[in-house]
Amino acid sequence: MKPELEACIDNLESLHLAVEGGADRIELCSSLALGGLTPSFGFMKKAAQLSSIPVYAMIRPRQGDFIFDAEDIECMLEDIEAASIAGLTGVVLGVIKSDGSLDMNTLEKLTQKAKSLNLGMTLHRAIDVSPDYKLALEQAIQLGFERVLTSGLAPTAESGIEVLGDMVKLAKGRIDIMAGAGVNAENASLLLQSSKVNALHLSGKTTRNSLMNRTSEAKMGNQDIDDYLIPVTSSEKIRAVKTVILNHN
Repeated sequence: MKPELEACIDNLESLHLAVEGGADRIELCSSLALGGLTPSFGFMKKAAQLSSIPVYAMIRPRQGDFIFDAEDIECMLEDIEAASIAGLTGVVLGVIKSDGSLDMNTLEKLTQKAKSLNLGMTLHRAIDVSPDYKLALEQAIQLGFERVLTSGLAPTAESGIEVLGDMVKLAKGRIDIMAGAGVNAENASLLLQSSKVNALHLSGKTTRNSLMNRTSEAKMGNQDIDDYLIPVTSSEKIRAVKTVILNHN
């Protein structure tokens, strides 16, 4: 079976572009610039209606670390239910303790909720801050995750390629290892050949110009962000990685 290609997106325009480029699955987020946060219910519902491929919603209530308090967890449980009501295929989540290890008690609650709603589950890059990725991988399997999104504990998947390969060996087919962070058409073949990962994950981002005829000096958020450049997925970048996958033996 050929490795899968997952595209992470944060708007409906990008959904169409990712599917056009040949993505096999969508990770649905808001605020990709912050690493991806929970999408709105309306976004989830519309994505489920429009997508011809499986859609997994990011369940992450805020930016920053993956240590969440009781109120955050209540919100995450509600968001998991919202993903099910919206008609999505699965959820993407992760919770850790202050030492970077997986918070098994909390994850048990979240994964049980997802499983009760027949949602698939991806453990996101929370594993990349783990002090013991071998233990974390076994715990992910124990919790019933289908796959782990990881850069191999490194800033990029390419620089974490040795750990990615070790994870694949440790998994022994019990869970998929999906490489993410800095994945592109230039390094996709190396990642597949050297690490034998089961899937590649990327945003394939580019920008397009705003449709505004009139510009303003007023800023809607961060002063360093150009409000007249709209981040969208590049179907060409997705297609280029897909081509590498299809040519991979």
